[in-house]
Amino acid sequence: MTFKRQPRGSAGGGFLSQLTAPLRLALEVRAPWELGASFAAQPLLALARKGDGHPVLVLPLMFGSDLNTLPLRHYLAARGYAVSAWGQGINLGPRAGVFDACRERLAALFAEHGRAVSLVGWSLGGLYARALALAAPEQVRQVICLGTPIGGDPPADIWRTYERWTGDPMGLPPGLGDLQGPLPVPVTSIYSRSDGIVPWTQSVESAGPNAESIEVESSHLGLAGHPLALYALADRLAQPLGQWQPFRRDGLLAWLYPVPASG
Repeated sequence: MTFKRQPRGSAGGGFLSQLTAPLRLALEVRAPWELGASFAAQPLLALARKGDGHPVLVLPLMFGSDLNTLPLRHYLAARGYAVSAWGQGINLGPRAGVFDACRERLAALFAEHGRAVSLVGWSLGGLYARALALAAPEQVRQVICLGTPIGGDPPADIWRTYERWTGDPMGLPPGLGDLQGPLPVPVTSIYSRSDGIVPWTQSVESAGPNAESIEVESSHLGLAGHPLALYALADRLAQPLGQWQPFRRDGLLAWLYPVPASG
């Protein structure tokens, strides 16, 4: 597995990014209000396209669990998808057996529904989703990342500390390929410039014929419940199989979704 850092001086990075980091982290306290806004935004969310019933697997952020993704999964189920939680408790990082369990979950959903599975990964969960797409592309319909550190290094200090405490090895299996590079399936990255956990420059997807980024104004911890992120998710999932197109910012959406930075 290969990770690369954004070079200093890239858009939004470097010295300015370091100066604003404490402010962005402080803004993470808005996450409960962003979730609450999703209830107030029901008229907008009801306009999102309905799904075709295909399976969707949702993977949580680090130190998160299926409880954290419950509002997101509830919304996607209401839009007509067969939504599945990851079912592994708290996401403590890629410990031994975690990725194998993800692959088994993906294979089971693929066999049960007879259809490729869309993967929605929040933060670290997005790296699992990208790895699954590389490991089993025939079982994956598309990948949607929420605030995922595509262009950054894993939290190596945290993982090394965990290894010392538990003796469990950490890391995704070697030989999958470059998680930062192009995927064999369509991929969307939803990110926020005011993300207080993951620098936004690390979440911008490299441009490609089946790859895009969508910018929203959100905290990191509120991203999976933010109404604009939910609407974009539903829109991306509703695309007919084999007919993927970039997100369209027509009419009111042009005001709500700025043109994203290029990867």
